[in-house]
Amino acid sequence: MLSTVEQTRLYLSQHTHTTKKARFGQFFTPARTAAFMASLFPESEGNCYFLDAGAGIGSLSAAFLERWKAGKFHFQRVKLDAFEIDHSLHPYLSKTLNRYSDDPDLTLSIYGKDFINAATDWLSGNLFAESFPQYTHVLLNPPYKKINSHSPYRLALRSVGIETVNLYAAFLALAVMLTGVGGQIVAIIPRSFCNGPYYRSFRDLILEYTAIRHIHLFESRSKAFKDDDVLQENIIIRLERGGRQGPVTISTSTDDTFNNLVSYEWPFAQIVPPDETEKFIHIPSSSSNGYVRELPSAICYSLAELGIQVSTGPVVDFRLKAYLRDMPEADTVPLLYPNHFSKGGTTWPLTGNRKSNAIVYNSNTEKWLYPIGFYCIVRRFSSKEEKRRIVANVVDPSVFGEIAMLGFENHLNIFHQNKRGLPQTLAYGLAVFLNTTALDRYFRRFSGHTQVNVTDLKLLKYPSHDTLIAWGQWAIQQQELTQAMMDAQLATLTE
Repeated sequence: MLSTVEQTRLYLSQHTHTTKKARFGQFFTPARTAAFMASLFPESEGNCYFLDAGAGIGSLSAAFLERWKAGKFHFQRVKLDAFEIDHSLHPYLSKTLNRYSDDPDLTLSIYGKDFINAATDWLSGNLFAESFPQYTHVLLNPPYKKINSHSPYRLALRSVGIETVNLYAAFLALAVMLTGVGGQIVAIIPRSFCNGPYYRSFRDLILEYTAIRHIHLFESRSKAFKDDDVLQENIIIRLERGGRQGPVTISTSTDDTFNNLVSYEWPFAQIVPPDETEKFIHIPSSSSNGYVRELPSAICYSLAELGIQVSTGPVVDFRLKAYLRDMPEADTVPLLYPNHFSKGGTTWPLTGNRKSNAIVYNSNTEKWLYPIGFYCIVRRFSSKEEKRRIVANVVDPSVFGEIAMLGFENHLNIFHQNKRGLPQTLAYGLAVFLNTTALDRYFRRFSGHTQVNVTDLKLLKYPSHDTLIAWGQWAIQQQELTQAMMDAQLATLTE
């Protein structure tokens, strides 16, 4: 049965225009992923009330029903509700579900209504709203699309206490509220909700109303929906409504074949640390050694305690285009982009560069510039499959000659002291710490983005000022810094 649905999915993925996919935030679930998601539900009995919101062609519903038919569930009756707003998919969805319709213990309902509007009407107490049952099982591949701050969706969601910026979080939050105590929810969603301020309210809702039971991580960012060129990193998560939080199973596989699946149990305190004020959700890699603390306890200082600030590069090039120059001129100062930095240091100016190398220095641009000095910079974006997420470099003023100011383009984060440079040793010490393998692994636990935001860097903890100065002095004396050398410096804090 699933192979038939899979053929339909592949056909529609190839023949559906990208503008339509974008309009609906629509990406169909591959059969192997759907089967794996359905396998995460614990064995159950009694009556099942099943929800598939954003059902598409019915891949998830079919996977769930196949598991029931295989005897993995012991339901007396199943009531299945499938919501799909794209009416052009209803013939495919009906064809998928009708293959199971001869079972007298199964009731199937397909709704063409907008799930968000229907659910918020019911949850807000609208007397004319169509009623929802308390679902026992929810399987979701929700749409991925940002919600405008003035969208009617934001107002509707707000009426039931949900504040979020993306449809996927709205669908999952509503599913939680529609699920009865003990109900199970399995969803494939972007990892972006695990950190950052925009999803704080959503994380609070998840942690207040559910227990996290299982998280599956794809080691390759692009493989979950590879037929649709989805580059967002996705996870599969199982939640239990009203459950008592215990250890969390973390599993990983390279891709959606699940051939090299490994899983381990982690204490919840390592998923959401008790001192995590922003409620970031950390997702450690599965490890045969179980949990190993990757950052020593001596790393406990905030940037504020160190007297350091971090800011996004203020030069947005398309807004200051009139002042940009391909190469330095008499009235310009250096403008630095990520491609000016590499393991070998700073290369400026770059010849044959598609980006500018300089910006005019005058009264109109002065507010966008920093005084010459030592700075530690971190690129905001890494490539899709890059090994490291955090990549730090030091800006050495000796590279630029006799100039007064520097321009930093918007794709860089800058560590500074009150908009001025850092002491040389502090800049180098910071770079050593930020380039350690342990910090990169720690950062990846809660960040699924290719982006490294200022907020993320502010929320990290750092070694003491004296430690950073000592590391900086050591780094300056080295002819070459290797990854092993920097990791060894961090290891000294555990001795």
